[in-house]
Amino acid sequence: MRVSVIGCGHLGIPHAAAMAELGHEVIGVDVDQAKVDRLNAGECPIYEKDLQELLARHTHSGRLRFTTDIRAAADFAELHFIGVGTPIDADGRSYDTVQVFGAIRQLAPHLDRPCTIIGKSTVTVGTTAKVTDLVQRLAPAGNRVDVVWNPEFLREGHAVEDTLRPDRLIAGVSTPEGEKAIRAVYAGIIDAGVPLFITDPPTAELAKGAANTFLGLKISYINAVSDMCAAAGGDIAQIVEILGIDPRIGAGGMQPGIGYGGSCLPKDVRAFTASARQLGADRAAALLRAAEEINDDRITVALDLITRALDDRPVKGSRITVWGAAFKPGTNDVRESPALALAQALQQAGGLVTVHDPQAVPTAMVRNPELDYTDNLAASLDGADLVVLATEWPEYRHADPHTLVNRPAAPLLVDCRTTLDPEPWRTAGWTVHQLGRPSPPSQATTP
Repeated sequence: MRVSVIGCGHLGIPHAAAMAELGHEVIGVDVDQAKVDRLNAGECPIYEKDLQELLARHTHSGRLRFTTDIRAAADFAELHFIGVGTPIDADGRSYDTVQVFGAIRQLAPHLDRPCTIIGKSTVTVGTTAKVTDLVQRLAPAGNRVDVVWNPEFLREGHAVEDTLRPDRLIAGVSTPEGEKAIRAVYAGIIDAGVPLFITDPPTAELAKGAANTFLGLKISYINAVSDMCAAAGGDIAQIVEILGIDPRIGAGGMQPGIGYGGSCLPKDVRAFTASARQLGADRAAALLRAAEEINDDRITVALDLITRALDDRPVKGSRITVWGAAFKPGTNDVRESPALALAQALQQAGGLVTVHDPQAVPTAMVRNPELDYTDNLAASLDGADLVVLATEWPEYRHADPHTLVNRPAAPLLVDCRTTLDPEPWRTAGWTVHQLGRPSPPSQATTP
């Protein structure tokens, strides 16, 4: 099929490359000419595993190209994916769909033959109906343009895998033609055994918010239990293991830490909470709001642990290294990153903060230029009084603590993601503090 992908960001670029990998002829559309030029040269402006290779392969073959000309996309494609951003609105509660409707207003007047528009962006329930009405008013082809909502369930850091081998596909359709288009464009994935759920548009719109909000609830729940462990002297790592054995629960997503971040979970929990309130489901709204409040308080919890770890030393004037800037490992995305929020809070408390991240230093420097950065792990420890692990990159989990001993200062590590096995670090001479786990024994002697 001939496919367009409108919006080339963390969603659109992987989707465009994956559609080319599935054998479609693809044109991506973005308003940023500099970004388009880089993409056409096979250069990926975001970090995702395997994406650079996929993009280069298909731009080189000619199967994938990019443009700023939306009319060219309308003339070329028979199916149009909408993958523009839907950030949280100024009210802090709902999605800002200005880009979605802006893309439709630019695209629709050029649609003079039957085609299908497939929305990928995360939106409030009822958006598909509004988009359909707008398309039928603006497009010369009128009701011969079908609108489908096909929410994405990408995990940043796994976007290529989750597009080519998703665990499910959902399509909210209103016409047989819309369903036919979905089955055609995803034929290779469906034939590989991925389940396809054909629903009405409201169900598809709600499904995305429900899925992400449940993940937010799960993270907030285990963080609440982590706080209980801290108060009682319990061990959250053992509790996660105990709960994870139960097949009704599972350990996936139950990582105690400084909360969820990124472009999806924060806004999706807020918007789903607002939707519950608007629909009159007040008890659901209260439950969801409680999860938000727990997540919002995680930086304060982490600061309290850091203060205890420093003992008599104040944060002010302490040299603090923060390991992690991305909101999660596997991506250079720093939007609503708890790691950067914690680094900023430590600096505001008077700490002398240096941030290390394997991938996200360039993007973090743009968002928080007031912080100091390094991309050298060993150098990040120079002169540090304290190391704070804030993003659970494998580079930190698999590091050799013996080679990272920060001489001459006594190594002090606060693991705010509860991701390390503390014993090898303590054996190497580090004092390790973790959220929701018992206080460490007295400082070990370096062997």
